[in-house]
Amino acid sequence: MDRLIKKGGTLIDPSLGMNGPSDVAIENGTIREVGLSIDPGNAHRIVEAVDYIVTPGLIDIHTHVYAGINANGADPDEVGVYAGVTTLVDAGSTGCDNFAGFPSYVVPKSKTEIICFLHICRTGLATQPDIFSRESINLDATIRTVESNRDVIAGIKARMVSPALEIMGMEMPRLAKQAARDSGSSLMVHIGDTEQRYDPNVIRQLLPLMDEGDIITHLFTPNAGGVLDSNGRLVDEVKEARSQGIWLDTAHGRFNFSFDVGQRVLDQGLFPHCISTDVTAPGRSSMFLSLTEMMTRFMALGFSLEQVITMCTYNPAKALGQSHRIGSLSQGNQADVSILEVKAGDWLVRDSLGNSLTTDKAVIPVASVKRGELFKAHWGPRPGGWEPEHV
Repeated sequence: MDRLIKKGGTLIDPSLGMNGPSDVAIENGTIREVGLSIDPGNAHRIVEAVDYIVTPGLIDIHTHVYAGINANGADPDEVGVYAGVTTLVDAGSTGCDNFAGFPSYVVPKSKTEIICFLHICRTGLATQPDIFSRESINLDATIRTVESNRDVIAGIKARMVSPALEIMGMEMPRLAKQAARDSGSSLMVHIGDTEQRYDPNVIRQLLPLMDEGDIITHLFTPNAGGVLDSNGRLVDEVKEARSQGIWLDTAHGRFNFSFDVGQRVLDQGLFPHCISTDVTAPGRSSMFLSLTEMMTRFMALGFSLEQVITMCTYNPAKALGQSHRIGSLSQGNQADVSILEVKAGDWLVRDSLGNSLTTDKAVIPVASVKRGELFKAHWGPRPGGWEPEHV
């Protein structure tokens, strides 16, 4: 019997309402038991986690990890299990024409679990711009690709950006929604036009197209088409969307995360469900993107440790329809665990505009367990590893 015991440390699992000392027993890749003073018995390995925080395996719900095929694809394991993250969601790196590289090449060589949203553009992000004509979308082939790959694909991705909206207008997100609906999957939509060319009120037209279970990503974007109107007020449709069961994700990326926008959104009573990185290979090196540092950035915005853990575990698992197996340390669930250090200090974190906030706590990955296999964190993306800048 393959048995691993995590001993000591503070276990925080929002799905179970747990925040305190606990052990975790893992057998044959699943959670066997959570509780105090578990007898190690014949465990083949004991992991000491005293002074650390232990959580369900972290889930990054917006990444780009088509590594070795798309130029911007980050290495899945470097931003995954070796960064304390056990599940990555690729948000539209591929479309129906080039998705096959995921199950053929990327997924089989990755220790980190990868779930995909298929871009409505047939070539995904392999072409820039992604959509450059009506022929960039093949609705039938997109639906077939989802139906043939349900073990990997969770839904459809659309980007509310120029020139796609200039070429197709609202037909583009309508086709993406049709593909999601006809394939029985969900829709993830990128908001915020970095080119600043399209109607900034487009969000008002988008949200009525979306249903319960769909996902808005880049909630804190400073770019045109975001959730704030020209007076800095939340558009009414966004408040309605959250109450109707649409998931709100904050993906950072290189251009789409503003502390100022985030604070305005929070001050008006709208809170995100999920934290994510939108990590790419260039973004990891230029913005030092990692999910644990995103957790630190949200703590700088005033969120508690337990809140940011919820937004990186249980909430994204529910948004993906996968809470029955990941995002929780419930008995029988897949044995995905993250071991983290919360390090005191005077830290400075930045948004995608270069604006900064300070915080006295930083989240640092120590190790992860994926399906029962232990991975120690590699050196982080910063010159000094995982620690943010010092004030």
